[in-house]
Amino acid sequence: MTVLVHNTRANRMERFELGLREAMPYADASLLVGEFRGTSQSPLLWTRSDVMAAWVTTRRLWGEPIYLPYAFRRIWEGGHSYQSQHYAGTAFDCAQNLSSQRREALRALAEGSGLWTYVEPAPLAPAWVHMDLRTLPPVCPGGGYPLLRMGSIGVYVCILQDALNTAEGAGIEIDGIFGIETNEALNLFQAVNGLTADGMAGCATWQLLTALTRGVGYGG
Repeated sequence: MTVLVHNTRANRMERFELGLREAMPYADASLLVGEFRGTSQSPLLWTRSDVMAAWVTTRRLWGEPIYLPYAFRRIWEGGHSYQSQHYAGTAFDCAQNLSSQRREALRALAEGSGLWTYVEPAPLAPAWVHMDLRTLPPVCPGGGYPLLRMGSIGVYVCILQDALNTAEGAGIEIDGIFGIETNEALNLFQAVNGLTADGMAGCATWQLLTALTRGVGYGG
């Protein structure tokens, strides 16, 4: 498996080749690659170092293993909302094996820890605990992904590159770095689809691009 990690402290992308039973980078032994991959069939994963650190600390505070069947997905695999944080590798749906009382205890721990940007309320996640460390502010009102432009680095660039490859066969290497190839592919996508070709992934671009690519089964 190839795992791309945005080292948020150094602001650089790092690449690891790991087996499914090896630990995720920056996660010690508290999270295996196979657990993070979950139901995804992708040979390529991505996440951030601060997300792994938040998981490690949550796991330590909880004091026992946390069952995790759903974490990473690629946008063409679908299974989540259009601008889901699962496609960014920053979200976890966990604790489905716990009693409702224990699940609420974990939800309260996650909320009180200050480690996560968003912990889903129980009415929206009655049978699991959702926690994510999304980047703020979102470019669309109500949530979603941030604004991206030339020079941007990170997991949202990975989504953008993956979605452009899916939507138009751009053939961009998914590396999390918004460079010339990504800029050209984005400008082309915007021009062909009647958007302002400004080379920036703003709200209208994210909305259309995710609508065209979520769950289409590209398999690339």
